[in-house]
Amino acid sequence: MSNKYQDNGPLSGFRIIDTTSVISGPGAMAILADQGADVIKVEPPQGDIMRHRGDDTNFTPGFITVNRGKRSIALDLKKPEGVETVLRLIETADVLIEGFRPGVMERLGLGPDVCLARNPRVVYGRMTGWGQTGSMASAAGHDINYISLSGALHAIGEKDSNPTPPLNLVGDFGGGGMLLAFGIAAALFETQKSGKGQVIDAAMTDGSALLMNAVFGIMNTGRWSSDRGTNLLDGGAHFYGTYETKDGKHVSIGSIEPQFYELLLEKTGLANDHDLPKQMSRDDWPNLRQKLEEVFILKTRDEWDEVMLGTDICYAPILTLEEAASHPHNSERETFALSEGLIQASPAPRFSRTSPQLPEVATAAGSDTDEILTELGMNQSEIQELKTSGAVA
Repeated sequence: MSNKYQDNGPLSGFRIIDTTSVISGPGAMAILADQGADVIKVEPPQGDIMRHRGDDTNFTPGFITVNRGKRSIALDLKKPEGVETVLRLIETADVLIEGFRPGVMERLGLGPDVCLARNPRVVYGRMTGWGQTGSMASAAGHDINYISLSGALHAIGEKDSNPTPPLNLVGDFGGGGMLLAFGIAAALFETQKSGKGQVIDAAMTDGSALLMNAVFGIMNTGRWSSDRGTNLLDGGAHFYGTYETKDGKHVSIGSIEPQFYELLLEKTGLANDHDLPKQMSRDDWPNLRQKLEEVFILKTRDEWDEVMLGTDICYAPILTLEEAASHPHNSERETFALSEGLIQASPAPRFSRTSPQLPEVATAAGSDTDEILTELGMNQSEIQELKTSGAVA
């Protein structure tokens, strides 16, 4: 059965069993649900812990956005009947993903060997911070810790200050969820040729290291310093950074190429300073930054928009989350959508022929249990028996 919320995306017809919770795994599967996959969220009878974090309701905003477009079945995996129900689901699925510490799924009776024996074509995705192997594999951690070990966090921040956490974008979402979603797509493509499933070990340390690969490449040439805020792309260069404006707002500049830099100097009036040092004179970057700071503070952000927006300077106003949702460019592209009163990003990327629509918001825990069990061929008596045993809510 295709996803009841989407039937026109490029992944329509693929079924994914999602046993993950919190952020990275659910976020990755929301991306695949956006593109039409039938994602069945397996959660405990009380629901994913993110449903209730900081709220007594069943739908905290953080939960809704990373679980949209999924169906929900509530199962107790500590009961044999609950485990067997998951195995029956796996027989009908293309993908299973889990996000427990190494060894937990094996102890539950849902390890890769068991699942691949029930369905040799299933892609078994494992989402963790440290990976399935290594001396830290079983340690607790969060995004900030995983990107610390890959070197990514050390590289982010201002000069002479502590490293700055880039929200949880680099570990949970970029190096974790996004690469897990890519890995699943790649494995599904391979399965179409081989007829065989396989296990994906997606670790946020690995993924965030991969995201830093270009920086490692620059470092290998001796052109990247471990001193934060002194490099081309970390705010050290005066032509690649952020500036405060007269109204206390900010703008971003990325005038790396010489012709773009010349235009930046022209629009800021600095082109008339014939003693200005060369663009790539690193020793002069701090002084050149100060000159630009003194210029940008003279106008409001909107006034700088009038001067620079849409030019080859490589300029953009730095918008708040609320402002981003209503910016004309984003509105024209429908980058954001309002659903159930919540601002959400629309599915991305765009497809010319199989473009999906914004999925419906997350359902209540176990709201699709009966429907899913019926699809497995169970009758009402069998379903009621599972509920009586406590294996199904």
